[in-house]
Amino acid sequence: MSTTAPDPLATLGALPGVADAVDSVRKAVDRVYGHRVMRRRSSEVTAEAALRGARGSAALSGADWNLEEVRRRTDFSGDDESQVIGAALRLTAEAGQLLSIWRQSPLRVLARVHLVAAGGAAPDDAVGRPRLAGEPVDEPLIEAPLPGADEVAGRLEGLSGLILAGSAAPALVTAAVVHGELLALRPFGSCNGLVARTAERIVLIGSGLDPKSICPAEVGHAEQGRAAYVAAFEGYLSGTPDGMAAWIAHCGRAVELGVRESTAVCEALQRGAA
Repeated sequence: MSTTAPDPLATLGALPGVADAVDSVRKAVDRVYGHRVMRRRSSEVTAEAALRGARGSAALSGADWNLEEVRRRTDFSGDDESQVIGAALRLTAEAGQLLSIWRQSPLRVLARVHLVAAGGAAPDDAVGRPRLAGEPVDEPLIEAPLPGADEVAGRLEGLSGLILAGSAAPALVTAAVVHGELLALRPFGSCNGLVARTAERIVLIGSGLDPKSICPAEVGHAEQGRAAYVAAFEGYLSGTPDGMAAWIAHCGRAVELGVRESTAVCEALQRGAA
């Protein structure tokens, strides 16, 4: 008699409250995809969502710039905040190009994402690879205990295995787990928050939930605030059913707020105001 290995992501999808969050996200996404502007000008909505998502992700990493300043600037090589904004913009441009590789080798994609994010801001030999024992990590927003290098390597392999094996879990659940696990591990010496949120975006796009990348969860994470983001993440770290459900719901709310943002963009385009 054959046995089927348990699907841990699907188990999370069955937690109390998660199904409601998944359903709410699905309805919100369907509404914005059904907007009449999406039939003619979806590429403009995608471009605007990328810009706003980058601004939101950068804000969570300490560079909280006005959207119009992000839109106006062309040189992001200056101070630390400028470099964070530049990294976030590069990542939103890169995310959609990595889908086919993600399905075959998530770890290769994470290495590439870190390479794009770090640019010239980290020592060359530390870019694009998980940190080694004793190497420092610069991630001021997340103050949770830092897993050792061996644990990081093992858990990254486990995460990769889950993705490659596939799951019956909703896209929101998979995206939230990928995001939360990368924040927990902080596998690179820098830019881990940016990497984690980009990986969440890749899952949402690649799953088919948001194929045109018009529902920027980064906007919603930023709108809910850094304190709420950290508090929800602590639920993920706890590993308890309630904590995990709260983190998934938080990520769901982030997607819904991203939908609201893009709906406003659609309305503005329809009025001829953007």
